[in-house]
Amino acid sequence: MLNGFYKRVFERILDDADVKIGGERAWDIRIHNEALYRRVITQGNLGLGEAYMEGWWDCEQLEEFFHRVIDSKAEHKLSPPVMLIGKVISKLYNMQRPSRAFRVAEKHYNIGNDLFKAMLDKRMLYSCGYWKEANSLEESQEKKLHLIFQKLQLKPGMQVLDIGCGWGGAAQFAAQHYGVSVHGVTVSTEQAAIARDYCAAQPVTIEVVDYRRMRGSYDRIYSIGMFEHVGYKNYREYFKISHECLKEEGLMLLHTIGGNTSSTSVEPWANKYIFPNANIPSATQIAAGYEGLFTLEDWHVFTHDDYARTLMAWYENIEKQWPMLPDRYDETFQRMWRYYLLSCTGGFRSRTNQLWQLLLSKNGIRACYTIPR
Repeated sequence: MLNGFYKRVFERILDDADVKIGGERAWDIRIHNEALYRRVITQGNLGLGEAYMEGWWDCEQLEEFFHRVIDSKAEHKLSPPVMLIGKVISKLYNMQRPSRAFRVAEKHYNIGNDLFKAMLDKRMLYSCGYWKEANSLEESQEKKLHLIFQKLQLKPGMQVLDIGCGWGGAAQFAAQHYGVSVHGVTVSTEQAAIARDYCAAQPVTIEVVDYRRMRGSYDRIYSIGMFEHVGYKNYREYFKISHECLKEEGLMLLHTIGGNTSSTSVEPWANKYIFPNANIPSATQIAAGYEGLFTLEDWHVFTHDDYARTLMAWYENIEKQWPMLPDRYDETFQRMWRYYLLSCTGGFRSRTNQLWQLLLSKNGIRACYTIPR
């Protein structure tokens, strides 16, 4: 009888999203274990995600399912204790303090370079592409890099800092195409190993270090897809350190996912399985972080389709490659990864998440300058 109650509540939530249990449309869901209803109502997103990993339910178009569920504000209709506990902890403690800086690398970025090679473009750029006039993932990522470096007005001989350099794709591109020297920092030993190899022929150095230990003086700074790991309690420190490392006439570009409302943590499933201690910043949080330190020169909002197309390209790549990857990426891992990529796609399609590029200067650009698009 109690399970019938949970089922009715679950069905009401899905009705608002125009999703049916056992329906014939691609975004309707098929239930393989009736215990799903109680699990979702009592555990929220964590229960929904873990149940999918365990094969309790399926959906032909998971990205569309999430688009509809997120668009219907389903998360506001559930407040299980696990969600509230996470929010309380993130407010009481600095979850991204220096002693925890390397945890996201251990959980996510060090999973295996073979996985990311199979999923990403040839430069292994793990961030949103720029799809304006692009017809492929490769083109979108190359256009993104040109856009960033043109906004920064890179010139030969400049010293550049890459905060969160990943596998070195952006640093190598900047050095090769713009004649600059780049120092990249990452918290991932696996990323650094490939980055050093990939950039060996260019004036690029790679360091495994927390951004709070950065030193030096640079003409330009950029950070692509790293700010999501900084945490709201550390935004001010992040910008202060960047300010100290940037020369007086320097420019900084921040490329980050952004949220419509201020938050202190990510939802429980992603925190447990994908990006521990992550935090999607709001515009208010970012602006408060750099206020009094930088002048805002440009705030570029990408289209909602840019990240959705990027994620779907990654999804299509990895789905083709699973048979060629090691057995450690078992069925449970594959379902986890599918849930991750397609739930994120739904989030961007619903406009809950955005992709922003901010161009900042220390003292304001004085010359006439048209920001590239």
